[in-house]
Amino acid sequence: MADNGTSPAAPGGARSRPTLEVVAARAGVSRATASRALRGDAHVSPGARDAVLRAADEISYAVNRAARSLVTRHSDSVAFLVAENENRMFSDPYFLGILRGAQTEVGSAGLQLVLVIAATRAEAEQFEHYAAGGHVDGVLLISLHADDALPRHLESIGVPTVYNGRPLSDDESIYSVDSDNLAGARMATDLLLARGARRIATISGPLDMGAGQDRLAGYRAALAAAGVPVQERHIVEGDFSVAGGARSMARLLSADPEIDAVFAASDLTAIGAMNTLAEYGRSIPKDVAVIGFDDIPDAVLARPALTTIRQPIGELGRTMARMLLARMAGVPVGRTTVLPVQVVQRESA
Repeated sequence: MADNGTSPAAPGGARSRPTLEVVAARAGVSRATASRALRGDAHVSPGARDAVLRAADEISYAVNRAARSLVTRHSDSVAFLVAENENRMFSDPYFLGILRGAQTEVGSAGLQLVLVIAATRAEAEQFEHYAAGGHVDGVLLISLHADDALPRHLESIGVPTVYNGRPLSDDESIYSVDSDNLAGARMATDLLLARGARRIATISGPLDMGAGQDRLAGYRAALAAAGVPVQERHIVEGDFSVAGGARSMARLLSADPEIDAVFAASDLTAIGAMNTLAEYGRSIPKDVAVIGFDDIPDAVLARPALTTIRQPIGELGRTMARMLLARMAGVPVGRTTVLPVQVVQRESA
């Protein structure tokens, strides 16, 4: 019978899954050498490694990850944990953009990316137990609020993490990737000032997050530099959502009907604010100019098209993943990376 490189036929005539023994025999090496070559062991000669990989490819041999993890103590999986509920996760293009960027790097490294939603402390604790069981080799942490202890807990049990945003803790065990939120907010406010606006309001992000604090600080700094007094009635805390932007804009107009510009700390917030302005009969940008932050796809679809601060959302995810993969491999990396942002001027300001 001709050798087709597969295992003997199983009862009923079906072919069984190709085995490591078949790979080794086809490559002309021992089973142990074949196993080491497939694990990427540096002690296998280049010739033997090439022969094993070629044999494995020829018979479509797939490494049994579960069995290998018992030996290597690696799961070959990375978690992408979002500390928001399902509605926020799947309705905000920011999260999906970060996810796509991270998947590009993690997938290219031959690893699995596991999506985790942990909106409550109970869900976070459940994930900690999961991670402690060796089910993931590292964690990308997205949208944490306040001084969340999750990254410290994970680091303490030997699971490396990378945080999206500016951590509210100075703990040296925390590694992070962020956009330059402070500079972006200053750019937005400076643009509104250059238009001649002086009653400039802002709808911040959540103030228990670094992005919310930094974008508000940038707004305050730009007004101070221009000699324009900051009025607390012009500041409302938002939640990065369309509904939150609509509610916040109504509050601002109630506090000061003469507002002539708004810097919203996210594009979704800005779109909600624009909806309210339209309901109140305000023309954009003639009566009230509006600037958002993010440059999500919906920004160009808004009417009028939204002027915004573009942060490199996909690159944030890719940079986070590269940093985490380096940490998992024991490669030294800097604790903090901050990516630049830029103004995208359209019709709303």
